[in-house]
Amino acid sequence: MPPILSLEVQKTVKEEYYYRESSESLQSKVYLALKRFLDVSVSVFALIVMLIPMLLITALIKIESPGPAFFVHKRIGKNGKVLPLLKFRSMYVDADKMIENFTPEQKKEWEENFKLENDPRITKLGKFLRKSSLDELPQLINIIKGELSIVGPRPVVEKELEKYGMRRNMFLSVTPGLTGYWQAYARSSCTYEKRMEMELEYVEKANLWWDIKIVFATVGAVINGRGAQ
Repeated sequence: MPPILSLEVQKTVKEEYYYRESSESLQSKVYLALKRFLDVSVSVFALIVMLIPMLLITALIKIESPGPAFFVHKRIGKNGKVLPLLKFRSMYVDADKMIENFTPEQKKEWEENFKLENDPRITKLGKFLRKSSLDELPQLINIIKGELSIVGPRPVVEKELEKYGMRRNMFLSVTPGLTGYWQAYARSSCTYEKRMEMELEYVEKANLWWDIKIVFATVGAVINGRGAQ
């Protein structure tokens, strides 16, 4: 039979527990408040600086292929809410129908990784926009609206969420990001299973210093074109 703790020891343990819990809660609140402040201020500044390039991209998209310059992709956001993710259109307007014409190999690759190494649906300009990550610029609006953060796990579609199984609630417990641990350090060069591990590790250990490192790593990855697709 295990020894019974004295009342004095029990009181000390309780005090330490409540102190640690309140301390962690305070740190979390400060981190989230500071993160939100940086999200909004940096995004507003970036929108102002990138306004002319974004207008140029809009014109080039419409010149290359018929259809809207912007594309709204429904993803799953924090707590399972639908997230209307904004992007510059990088595919032909009938891209969904083109999936029916995929070869068996392409369908298998798509079902396993939710992407293709050589996707016939992507336009020539779209390939450049994706490689440079410029197609993601409209998501600055998502960040300002609070639907997205600069750093966080990338939002997924419902089919992808199924892969997380019992860990889906953990994945959905934080605001998704424009970039994240997986995107900064691996992008398209790792398996989907590895991507999930990296995303969940970020959710578990997120902090401001790590966010800053991820932002700089993302810039480096975009400049070098590492893992881009």
